[in-house]
Amino acid sequence: MKYYIGVDGGGTKTAFALFDENKNIVAQNETEGSNHENLEGAIPQAAGIIANGINGLLEKANLKFQDVSGVLMGLAGIDHPYQHDEMQVELGKLGIIGCRIYNDGFIVIKAGVGAGAGIGYNCGTGTCCNCIDNDGNMCQIGGFDVLSGDKGNGHWVGSQAFRIMYDEICLGKNKSQITALMEEKAGIKDKDTLLGSLAVLENEEKGEAFLRMLIVSFFEAANNDDEEALKVIEEMAQRGADFICGHINKMNFTDEVINIVLSGSIHTKLPSYKYTDRMAQLVTERTGKKLNFIKLTCAPVVGCVNWLLED
Repeated sequence: MKYYIGVDGGGTKTAFALFDENKNIVAQNETEGSNHENLEGAIPQAAGIIANGINGLLEKANLKFQDVSGVLMGLAGIDHPYQHDEMQVELGKLGIIGCRIYNDGFIVIKAGVGAGAGIGYNCGTGTCCNCIDNDGNMCQIGGFDVLSGDKGNGHWVGSQAFRIMYDEICLGKNKSQITALMEEKAGIKDKDTLLGSLAVLENEEKGEAFLRMLIVSFFEAANNDDEEALKVIEEMAQRGADFICGHINKMNFTDEVINIVLSGSIHTKLPSYKYTDRMAQLVTERTGKKLNFIKLTCAPVVGCVNWLLED
């Protein structure tokens, strides 16, 4: 029996899976995030997290690294060849050698489509849009925050929700249901309580829960046709369409229907249909192509073994 390892390294967590040659999951493991951009120790620290995760995975299955026939990783923050090369070197120092390493956005395509061409648009902790065209060429758009105009990820949505509340409470601008919802959930009702919540956002333990509360409130308001939330929905949809159309226009997609995989918590774990429906409409209008939008239901790490066993 041959064994393969897939690694999905994100900003908040890293998922490891050991597969057999029939794509059955033999063992799984999860650790902290391994995006080197978020770590004080950069790529060497990220490599240590990944190596420890792989060793823990192998220990569960009573295997050694030499027993594994292939390792493929999709890692957030690996956006340039020099980052790929440095990660290979650092992993090699820890005994993890011969790995195929890509940006995590590419394994989304293989998880949702399998073999063949497709586009993957991920909005989770961050934003990136990746594609593999019919010639096998790969391209990544986004992933550089404001420098690449990334929108739609969790931090961006949360900041937009906060800004809407700030405009209402501090500037006397348009009222929004987001403010009312956050008053119910978190007691935010005036400038003092709003600005005081910044300390909560910066708290390592409480910040994530508060950000999630902001994001959920935003989509609740949008789905209830809140005018301010819908303005942001339109902005998200337009930028998402920009990214997806960028791939369609610049790369070679020859299939009658182009598969577009939507991944990340904004796309898969939240009621974001007003945004995703509008984005799909915009891409169709701009390109005139037949499109198949797929919300990823399996773990992205499945794309690793699909890719490894593609040939």
